[in-house]
Amino acid sequence: MVESLIDAFFLVIQFERLIYLAAGVMLGLMLGILPGVGGVAGMALLLPFTFGMDPIAAFAFMLGLSAVAATSDTIPAVLFGVPGTQASQATVIDGHAMARKGEAGRALSAAYVSSVIGGLFGAFLLALAIPVLRPIMLYIGSPELLAASIFGISMVAVLAGSSPLRGLGIAGFGIMLSMIGSDPQGGDLRWTMGTVYLYDGLPLLPIALGLFALPELADLAIRRVAIASKTKHEVREGMLQGARDALRNWWLILRCGGIGAALGAMPGLGSSVIDWFAYGYAARSVKGARDSFGTGDVRGVIAPESANNASTSGALVPTIAFGVPGSASMAILLGAFLIHGLQPGPAMLTTNLAITYSMVWSVAIANILGAGICFALSGQMARIATLRYTLIMPMILSIVYLGAFQGNRDWGDLFALLAFGVLGWVMKSLHWPRPPLILGFVLGAIIERYLFISIARYSWEWLLRPAVIVLLLLAVVMVLRPFIGEIIERRRTGEKGLPFHAPVLHVTDLFTLLLIAGVGWMVVEATGFADKARLAPLSVGFASLAFLVVSFTNQILRRPGRGAAIGVGGGKARKEVHLDLVEDYRGLPVGKIVLRAGVFFGWMLVFMASMALIGLIPTVFFFIVAYMRLENREPWKLVLPIALGTTLFIYVVFDVFLTIPWPATLLGRLVPALQVLPSI
Repeated sequence: MVESLIDAFFLVIQFERLIYLAAGVMLGLMLGILPGVGGVAGMALLLPFTFGMDPIAAFAFMLGLSAVAATSDTIPAVLFGVPGTQASQATVIDGHAMARKGEAGRALSAAYVSSVIGGLFGAFLLALAIPVLRPIMLYIGSPELLAASIFGISMVAVLAGSSPLRGLGIAGFGIMLSMIGSDPQGGDLRWTMGTVYLYDGLPLLPIALGLFALPELADLAIRRVAIASKTKHEVREGMLQGARDALRNWWLILRCGGIGAALGAMPGLGSSVIDWFAYGYAARSVKGARDSFGTGDVRGVIAPESANNASTSGALVPTIAFGVPGSASMAILLGAFLIHGLQPGPAMLTTNLAITYSMVWSVAIANILGAGICFALSGQMARIATLRYTLIMPMILSIVYLGAFQGNRDWGDLFALLAFGVLGWVMKSLHWPRPPLILGFVLGAIIERYLFISIARYSWEWLLRPAVIVLLLLAVVMVLRPFIGEIIERRRTGEKGLPFHAPVLHVTDLFTLLLIAGVGWMVVEATGFADKARLAPLSVGFASLAFLVVSFTNQILRRPGRGAAIGVGGGKARKEVHLDLVEDYRGLPVGKIVLRAGVFFGWMLVFMASMALIGLIPTVFFFIVAYMRLENREPWKLVLPIALGTTLFIYVVFDVFLTIPWPATLLGRLVPALQVLPSI
């Protein structure tokens, strides 16, 4: 085994193969920066180019791209609050908060060092797991995967602060949103409201970008300032500080790297949830996380970044051992296996062991190259956070639109982006946690599938499997720990019972009531579905309703005054700002805040209208010009180069290389000769 590992290393470092590996790394870094593109699209593009390569070079080429797409996606996540790929959603929370405090260089540096250590640790675990992975993978069944998903949601519920019931309620709402469309068992349509777009369900990309990217951009437009007025440290000093932060938290990196590798090996979970699992684990386990996570804690960047790079190694485990891809990227890699005449399974662990270990080395070397390149460039990138908002806002919005649209290439994606953007901004303003919602949405299909399989195969006896019992008990402890902690604290101080009083209602409670009404309507509708189609919706719906109602009741009966609330639990029953928009926006009147938010979302409607009229690529040019001139009277010497450069970049990447089929436009119908122009 050791001899094969050494032989594989020398096979990978041959000059030609290193060139292919480096080329894959560079492509992966570039694609990771673009919201909505990511490693899956990149690997699909690379697959045809591997026909003439030998297997080791081909896998080095593709794994080089896949391994580092989750490294460069940190750049937009930290600087703009826009997740570059699904794997960087959790990084947005503390990474962008650090950028707004002038610590972008520190956040980026900590992320890169964590990524390379996590990626190397994942590769090390993969090398160790190869000889013993078969019995472990055979033991994991649908009940264990279902219990693991529930446990993951309970971990992320901690992001609701001292009221995890609110987090569970909104996670349940996310799970129900994921069930919109055709029932996977019988094909019944659920909650489609007669809309063809919803037949296949809501897509992830516009929801993720709407919930996490648009609220940050809306806040930037409302404040009308740069992301950070100045850097807190000199760029070099901040980068060194970030590296020291990562090395100081090496044990957290290894733990989260282990989580990423383990979850990556579970088919179906994917990178969309691994960073949330790691973030939720860190929020529960590191000292002081309850008070600092979400406000710019560097450990909130380190945890997800170390996990998502390690997940590539984990996803290789079932792909190599059983031919079951551990992620969408691995499904494409499986195609490369077949192209080169390789059969996943025992042969990859015996006769083709050198090729298997060459993949381990490819992942390890790619992580070192990717992190090194990003580290070298992060000093200059950190300065972007100090630019005026009108110089970067229109470019970012254009890329966000493209990222949301290129997934399904449907107009409905843009309406979903706008709707979830408004929802995300409202939730952020009212201090409702967004991570449980997106995690519930991502895990919804998995939970429903494994629930159906578990009951069909084991009846309700699946609840008695040892691993299931352990995971579900841990989930219950996660949820009840704040409540139990408060009871213990009150007894220690000699107080009896819980401090209930007459209900105190705020106008902002209307959002909670609307959410309860929405979930209630979905439950009522679900009662009319066929038996198989309503099992999961009713189970999740009643649980979500219960969590939301209890949380709301607790909120109004224990609210001490205007603008504050005490949730269930929280140890010392600390006071949290629940809703005070005036404080959140540095003294701006609420009316002006709402007006500026309306203007921001109005610009989005203008973009969509122009796209329907003249096409997306011409819209990008005119939108950037109009936004920069009307919002801040930027000089033409800045406006024209930015507008032309962005338009050309989008044309080359999305029209020439990705060849996205653009929707028909009104101008194209009226003047067919113009259809030769891009996107018209």
